Amino acid sequence: MTVRIHPTALVSPDAQIGENVEIGAFVIVGPECVIGDGCVISARATLEKLVTLGAQVKVGSGSIIGGDPQDLKFRGERTYVEIGDRTVIRECVTINRGTAESERTVVGRDCLIMSYVHLAHDCQLGDHIIISNASQVAGHVHMEDRVILSGLVAVHQFVKLGAYAFVGGSSKVTQDVPPYLKAAGNPVKLYGLNSVGLTRADFDPAVVRELKRAYRLFFRSELLVSKALERAHEELHPYPEVEHFLSFVSKSERGLAV
Repeated sequence: MTVRIHPTALVSPDAQIGENVEIGAFVIVGPECVIGDGCVISARATLEKLVTLGAQVKVGSGSIIGGDPQDLKFRGERTYVEIGDRTVIRECVTINRGTAESERTVVGRDCLIMSYVHLAHDCQLGDHIIISNASQVAGHVHMEDRVILSGLVAVHQFVKLGAYAFVGGSSKVTQDVPPYLKAAGNPVKLYGLNSVGLTRADFDPAVVRELKRAYRLFFRSELLVSKALERAHEELHPYPEVEHFLSFVSKSERGLAV
């Protein structure tokens, strides 16, 4: 086992550290942290406590992972942060632990969290997500796989963003963004399918056509959501992606961006 820990780093004696880990100058690794094989913790980063990093995670300089949730209801409960394999966290990112409600803040595998991003308590992020510089994500936000947030985006608490959704820069997201769509603005508005993202992901053109029809039914017609759902089930081919889109729309609790 090869572990390189800079002599100025402070590592809790009960931290669990995997093989081939690098811990840089002035890093702090607090109580009950778990660092997977091949992780790199850059200078002056802090893992406060109860943080689990998967394999090959990179944490940038000055980032603080596992701080107390910024929630007045928090009473010191035992809560966690979990970061998936191969996720990259760049400089000065803050990721708070969960609250008693869901216990943990989770970032999935192969994500890229760019500089100065804040992820608040109880956020649940899927895999292959990109969050660009200085975006701020409030508590209890859920993001499905392959969401992309551009820079300076603000996401309201309890918002959900569907798979492959793309949000443009400097947007204010206060309502749910369905999967496969583009959104931008303050307040955020929908601008059709995320065609570039779906093309890059090699979506079947037939699936893309049905998703476009679904988008038009819900967001470019005068139908109520209930009526649009009825027509969608009658008229659209039940590809898994279409079914996921319809399920997301039908279960939205904060309401949908339009």
